[in-house]
Amino acid sequence: MIIKRIINYIYGYLRIVVEGYYIERFMNICRNKKYMMWNIKKKNDIKMELNIEIKDFKEISKVAKKTHCKARIKAKKGFPFFINKYKKRKVFVVFLIVVILGIFISSNFVWNIEIIEENGLEIENIMEDINEAGLKIGELKAHIDAKEIINKVRLDRDDIAWMGIELKGTNAVVKLVKAEKKPEIIDEDEYCNIVSNKNGVITKINAQDGTANVKVGDIVREGDILINGWMEGKYTGIRYVHAKGEIEARVWYTMHETINYNTTEKRNTGNVETNYGIKFNNFRINFPKGVSKFKFYDTIETENKIRLFSNFYLPISIIKTTNQEYEEVKKTYSVEEAKNLGIQKIEEKLENEIENKENIVNKNINTYENENSIDIYVTYEVLENIGTNEKIVF
Repeated sequence: MIIKRIINYIYGYLRIVVEGYYIERFMNICRNKKYMMWNIKKKNDIKMELNIEIKDFKEISKVAKKTHCKARIKAKKGFPFFINKYKKRKVFVVFLIVVILGIFISSNFVWNIEIIEENGLEIENIMEDINEAGLKIGELKAHIDAKEIINKVRLDRDDIAWMGIELKGTNAVVKLVKAEKKPEIIDEDEYCNIVSNKNGVITKINAQDGTANVKVGDIVREGDILINGWMEGKYTGIRYVHAKGEIEARVWYTMHETINYNTTEKRNTGNVETNYGIKFNNFRINFPKGVSKFKFYDTIETENKIRLFSNFYLPISIIKTTNQEYEEVKKTYSVEEAKNLGIQKIEEKLENEIENKENIVNKNINTYENENSIDIYVTYEVLENIGTNEKIVF
């Protein structure tokens, strides 16, 4: 579609107005004769506007006359008419021809890679792997083998469930579905133990199949066997089974934070500097160049690629560089303030780590005051189901 629009612009086209009571008949005849028509807009029951190729105007006028309609030219558009208008400005025309040729040539390359991740689940370092597999900015589209790239990326990574690549104009759209990490599933017919996947103290154990290896009150470490995948009978002896059961334990999560009594904090002043630059593929020009007048500042840089249409990107980007000034403010905490700040930081981290917050049964806080700082340790005691299947290898 984009290429067709460019071709139509190069060869030129007409915007015509057709009026009459038999517009539908006019359109049917034109379609049967396979005249090129686009951007058709019906104004009312007896009037419409449409674009046609220059060469078809005489024949379309005949069809209009035959159907008792009137066809007139509303506008002449495209490169030939543009050249005719500016034919005395030779330098401008030459420059324009160069630009158009540049656009044609650039249309054979990929100038943007758009990554769409399902449900917004971010996949780390995926762009680097896609580039290494052969899809990168400036790559000739004819050299891109989508299937080969997909196979390479998926062989190197186990966190991608599905991947698709679609080339649209100069834009490569990469769609990804992240694979969920699941524990190894052991078939019901296979023998296995249940082992601890965390350190803790057993509070409840119910062995449905297999033999309990621990009891309530026992301390277990990650990897310890909780339920053996075998059972022993008086007459049957030892027989192996697929262990099943529920094990609950007290698990402790501890985090540490050190807060200095005297510290320096950043505070934004609200003052900003904005500079712009232009980037031609990997070649960059900044204007104006110069050193920031701010003593302390954070730099935020954004890149906006220029595109002619929704999926027709050019190898040109506008770079916006924003410097946000901040000042360093000395802050002094009392012992109590430092303690509360440390506890708050730790609790936010712990609550993000613990999945079942409703199972938190106890919280313990220990603080140790130093000359210039305070160390805070926060421990959450949580009741959790522990245990995962581990295959028995003979």
